[in-house]
Amino acid sequence: MPAAAQHRRPRRNRVLRTLVVAGTGAAVLALPLIGATTASAAGSTTTTASTTLAGYPNNLDGWIRESLAIMREKSIPGTYNGIYRNLMRESSGNPRAINLWDSNAAKGIPSKGLLQVIDPTFKAYHVDGTSFDIYDPVANITAACNYAAARYGSIDNVNGAY
Repeated sequence: MPAAAQHRRPRRNRVLRTLVVAGTGAAVLALPLIGATTASAAGSTTTTASTTLAGYPNNLDGWIRESLAIMREKSIPGTYNGIYRNLMRESSGNPRAINLWDSNAAKGIPSKGLLQVIDPTFKAYHVDGTSFDIYDPVANITAACNYAAARYGSIDNVNGAY
């Protein structure tokens, strides 16, 4: 077919197609957000995984704040910064952390949780009102801070493995 007889689409069609494709993409991206907004409103009367039973955010900040509230009730000293500094060094903020290579692990009692507590220490320094699960973030933090208070005066005084 000669070049003069080739059919060319007008430029406006290409622009229109681009707008339609972009609009469709935006709608696809917006749908999950719209659905999430309406779905969350329906479940507002129940406890969700985003908060603890005590109403704190179910994240590192919330676990520390909930632990501090319990510690205040039980007169266990410690600050947010002291807890945060130690648990970032010990577990990088992973509540399921477990140390399988140090001397405790070699004895069969590995350090576990946010503040890397061994089972006998967790049991001895467990704080009433918290879970008996060593991996529970609030129970782990609170027991570790109770231990650190008895041994060092406060978790704030711990600057290395303890």
